[in-house]
Amino acid sequence: MLLALFIGSSILLIWRLEHMTETGVEGTVLGTLVMPYCSGISNLIFVFVVYANHQPATEVMTNCLVNNITNMTLMMGVPAILWGMRIIPRPAAAKGKRRKKNDKNRQEHQINRLSLLLTLTAVLFFTGAVWALGRDGTLTRNDGLVLVGLFLFWQCFHVFDVLKANVRKNKSLNWTLLVDFVLLLIGGYGTYVSIDGLVAWISHIHTGFVSAKYLGWLSGWLMVLPNGLLALYYGWKRHPEIIYTSQVGDSHICIPLSVGIYSLMTDMAVPEFFQAGVLVLVGATLIHLLFVALFGQLPRVMGWVLTAGYGVFVYVGLFR
Repeated sequence: MLLALFIGSSILLIWRLEHMTETGVEGTVLGTLVMPYCSGISNLIFVFVVYANHQPATEVMTNCLVNNITNMTLMMGVPAILWGMRIIPRPAAAKGKRRKKNDKNRQEHQINRLSLLLTLTAVLFFTGAVWALGRDGTLTRNDGLVLVGLFLFWQCFHVFDVLKANVRKNKSLNWTLLVDFVLLLIGGYGTYVSIDGLVAWISHIHTGFVSAKYLGWLSGWLMVLPNGLLALYYGWKRHPEIIYTSQVGDSHICIPLSVGIYSLMTDMAVPEFFQAGVLVLVGATLIHLLFVALFGQLPRVMGWVLTAGYGVFVYVGLFR
């Protein structure tokens, strides 16, 4: 029942996000400023649930690494395999007004690509900051202050960027966004109730794979379910820019925000596979940067490579 509540809350979030795109919220804005909080709210809730229930601090870092690596490999690899992830569409032959319209659309896609490259670059900086601060095996309150500060600066940058874009286009936000945000809050509350109950349930199981021993891994997989639904839905709708920005934005919620918040509350020890996880995350991000910058797309063959890489990560992290 708790799992059904979690999935139902995720579907509610996706439904209202789709409405926001229909009322004029651009895909990159939606993916950068709105979707990350909707799909990443479960990770933020997990931080407070783990702290309140006195669970091991390493579970938070494990949860965040599993979440982010899944986002950057499997959740973008599968849509690339099924539908392709072309950020810059192929140029179509046209004349007159239609050609001017195509040129304008192509310019918008180029702007989306630049925004995406900036967001992917932020993944490298945030991951690098967590790696540098956690090299001694522990993240302290001072480290947490640095990480949360980095995230807040990043969000302020995007808020002002959206406001500038609205001024240039002489646009204002639609009043129906208020209704959407209320429903998103309801979905968020359903997510909280389900995660709190699931963590309490797993914490009382001490044998087998579905047990407290693997809480970080299990919670990481559970919390990428909304991302998986988003990726499949917007892949089917042919909106690769939303897939990219939503998955990358959700990664920002985990690293640095979730890790930083927990470190502010108490010291956090890093798990044994911390170094390996960081290397996989950086490698996957560099692949996305390379192909988006040079080709404007993630080819299907690289979708297979990322999916296979995720399988290797799971094998190394769990069975070695």
